[in-house]
Amino acid sequence: MHDLPPSLPPGISAGAEGPRSLHSPYSLTPARDAAASFAELEELKAILLAGSGHFDVAVVAEAHTAAPSFPLYTASIGSADPRAPAVGFFGGIHGLERIGTQLILHYMRALLHRLEWDELLCRQLEKIRLVFMPIVNPGGMWAHKRANPQGVDLMRNAPQRADSRVPWLAGGQTLSTLLPWYCGRPGAPMEVESAALLQVVKAQLASRPFSLALDCHSGYGFQDSIWFPYARTRKLLGHLPEMFALRTMLEQSHPHHAYSFEPQSNQYLLHGDLWDHAYDHAPAGHVFLPMTLELGSWLWIRKNPRQLFSRHGIFNPMKAHRTKRVLRRHADLLDFLTRAAFAVPRWLPEGEQRAQLARQAAAFWRPRRVL
Repeated sequence: MHDLPPSLPPGISAGAEGPRSLHSPYSLTPARDAAASFAELEELKAILLAGSGHFDVAVVAEAHTAAPSFPLYTASIGSADPRAPAVGFFGGIHGLERIGTQLILHYMRALLHRLEWDELLCRQLEKIRLVFMPIVNPGGMWAHKRANPQGVDLMRNAPQRADSRVPWLAGGQTLSTLLPWYCGRPGAPMEVESAALLQVVKAQLASRPFSLALDCHSGYGFQDSIWFPYARTRKLLGHLPEMFALRTMLEQSHPHHAYSFEPQSNQYLLHGDLWDHAYDHAPAGHVFLPMTLELGSWLWIRKNPRQLFSRHGIFNPMKAHRTKRVLRRHADLLDFLTRAAFAVPRWLPEGEQRAQLARQAAAFWRPRRVL
């Protein structure tokens, strides 16, 4: 990879603590013991090292296994104004779903190279903030497991419960770590990784008047989906008009996209969804729109049934050309969200327009029977 410029473009700040801050003893140099690391973590470290003059890098928590411990890295770039719109990109909540992390890493690396020549990107970053947390569950990814090292499914670890029936096991269970989709012990504090994600959201996204979040997953369905809260209830979220406006812009600017854009509850309910929790705890008066990108991995299995015999194959494209296609295809969505944040004064609905969108959205996303 060719060298990146040593300084930030004019008007762009890496943060109050400086672009090279790394609040941890962890090093960004390659791991000496390959068995104590994994490819996505080494790729992230290489990107952060190459972009040390651009990103504000921090370690927000540490995940411990029976052997190595892993840092939970965040990287931020863009406007230093705490009221500037922000977009957060998250991945690797489930350790087996590597393709979501790879998508974010692909976007981060491309962004760094674009800073060398893309004046439009530089102008965008003068007005918005981008926050990256590509590997939320490094212990699970290292161990080739969906759950974290304590056996907890982080996506079901928040304290709230669904208000109706959930799918058996898959909706979250508190019986045992020996069974999948374990929520954690009732009443226990949230896992380190879950708490760290929510703290990043609270401090760097939801604290702003406007912010978006995209959490990249894989493993459900034949179609790529964009889900938004709620997962615990069939009730529609308070910012439905804003979400409908965002969906409309996506339809108009990318009319041939293949996403199903809907509330998570249209598919199934579950206990302990992190994004339900984050949305419900956002400050009143702020617009925080969290979304989950669910890559439809059943399509990859249909094309290559042998993937069923690999834990990674159930959640990730195994053939190189399909991986490249995924990275190409979904990078446009990440770019769309950054542009939407930049242009938020031009499209955020108000007054009668918001009321009209609320009626349209409620009719379009009318709750229906779920599993």
